[in-house]
Amino acid sequence: MDINNALEALDAISQSTRLDIFRLLIRAGESGLAAGEIAEAIDGRQNTTSTNLSILARSGLIGAERDGRNVIYRANHAVIRDLIAFLLEDCCGGQPEICAPLLQSLSCLNTTSGACCDA
Repeated sequence: MDINNALEALDAISQSTRLDIFRLLIRAGESGLAAGEIAEAIDGRQNTTSTNLSILARSGLIGAERDGRNVIYRANHAVIRDLIAFLLEDCCGGQPEICAPLLQSLSCLNTTSGACCDA
């Protein structure tokens, strides 16, 4: 990931509704959600939700796949990993013990419950 990709991704989630959608899709996991389900979950209008989904998709943070009459949206975990790696690339100025708690919390998250695996 380069700085322009990172800026586009961060810009995409810098608006509260888009951040809500992004987090909703993270929680939905591999099954993803249809656009209508997303609009309903965030109590949003279809056209506004569609615009926000387009912005998130252009950033690469989410992807879309047609399933019959529905478009299913899913979080793009590879891009999310790349963004986090880019942000932490030069972490801690050569003192890995400073970043260890952060890296541990990222590595042990249980995506179903959001709780740490060893908790």
